[in-house]
Amino acid sequence: MGEHARILVIDDDQSIRTILKTILEEHGYIVDVAESGKQGIDKSHQSFYNLAIIDIKLQDMEGTKVLLMLKKTTPRMRKIIITGYPSLQNAIEALNKGADAYILKPFNMDTVLAIIKEHLKKQQEEMVFSQEKVTEFIKTHVKELEDEKQTLQNES
Repeated sequence: MGEHARILVIDDDQSIRTILKTILEEHGYIVDVAESGKQGIDKSHQSFYNLAIIDIKLQDMEGTKVLLMLKKTTPRMRKIIITGYPSLQNAIEALNKGADAYILKPFNMDTVLAIIKEHLKKQQEEMVFSQEKVTEFIKTHVKELEDEKQTLQNES
């Protein structure tokens, strides 16, 4: 999934957006950026993203609020919080509101890339598992309907 995964970077710092976009695109990802929480949420309504990287402190809203909004627009999107203001309270709040990972600034890009790869792999595994469960449900339901039909025919 990695090569063509779509990533949304939401950060009010232009240099962070530029660095992440450049490096992630060099690694084969399709990257879009937003400079505010509102812009990021709007973009998530317009396009599908596999993963979002969200700064916890944005000028227009808290990154944790963006987490909740993104969960509504794209429930399976993986969400990574980045912060230059680490605290136990921030980390707990971010994880409780749906963050899949929490990365401190300044970050090591190798670590960021490894975390992204790991979460995209988990997302792919979850999708395959969900598809298998749906297939299993349909097969079971079809069998139940066939048995019910046979029972009704035998009673006639």
